[in-house]
Amino acid sequence: MRILITGATGFVGRKLTVKLLEMGHEIIVLTRDRQKAESLFSGKKVTPFTWTNNLEMPPAEALSGINGVINLMGENIGAHRWSNDQKRKLKESRVDATKNLIKQIEQTLNSPLEFFLQASAIGIYPKNSHKVFNEDSHPGFDYLAELCKEWEEPTNDLSKTKRKAIIRTGVVLEKTDGALKKMLPPFQLGLGGPIGDGDQMMSWIHLDDLVEIYTQAVTDEKFSGIINAVAPTPVNNFDFTKALGQALHRPTLFPVPTLPLKLAFGEMSTIILDSQAVVSKKLDELNFHFKYPSVNQALNAIFGK
Repeated sequence: MRILITGATGFVGRKLTVKLLEMGHEIIVLTRDRQKAESLFSGKKVTPFTWTNNLEMPPAEALSGINGVINLMGENIGAHRWSNDQKRKLKESRVDATKNLIKQIEQTLNSPLEFFLQASAIGIYPKNSHKVFNEDSHPGFDYLAELCKEWEEPTNDLSKTKRKAIIRTGVVLEKTDGALKKMLPPFQLGLGGPIGDGDQMMSWIHLDDLVEIYTQAVTDEKFSGIINAVAPTPVNNFDFTKALGQALHRPTLFPVPTLPLKLAFGEMSTIILDSQAVVSKKLDELNFHFKYPSVNQALNAIFGK
């Protein structure tokens, strides 16, 4: 198929694009940085189109002949403190970009897409609850939950597709980028430890399993509606810290107090400090096979144990 991807040069998008190319698909990329896309996918069957302003519709020619769309784009949620300017960027790169992408699809395409896969996050669910949430659970009301609601909402206006899926992703584990990249330095020095009392829950997924969910969703019509992209075993911070230390062969003796994190990261510290246990009822129903169902398996694979 001919598949349009936004966010193809990002953490998840890079690996997903390569996997889809290996499967024989042709990829069209909408990107702010055409040179980066050309460099990353040099010599491959990838055609990049420049889309620099999320407040405008993407170029219509990028949609020519496409069979499906994977919308991954969005400013890194953990890249900077959540100043008003950063919150504007987070919104524009998700909400406004998705609105304008869908507006262009509605105006340009004569026949419907086979599928439209929309990225979202489990941040939409309530935080710091003792409940375990799944796809049937109601959203929360904090900043991240409201951002995710706005991010998903434009898909309601999409009529020119046979199938829609919203993939709400947990913490993605992979050592070259994402959450682990930020965590590694103190652990590698033997200074890692649980945050606070270590009781806060984390819902996670190995990057390979996330890519597999997307690739199956491209061709399997049963992948539709809301799908939580999380491993079946949420883990508390104490056990995650212990598993990471074991995978790195480093001690985890130094608890990390929460106050310095709140001072250092401001409102963004909620990503680190909030507790959230989320599972996927939908992936269970689909009999999805996780390559890395436990955090020990995931971390040992990542660090080559």
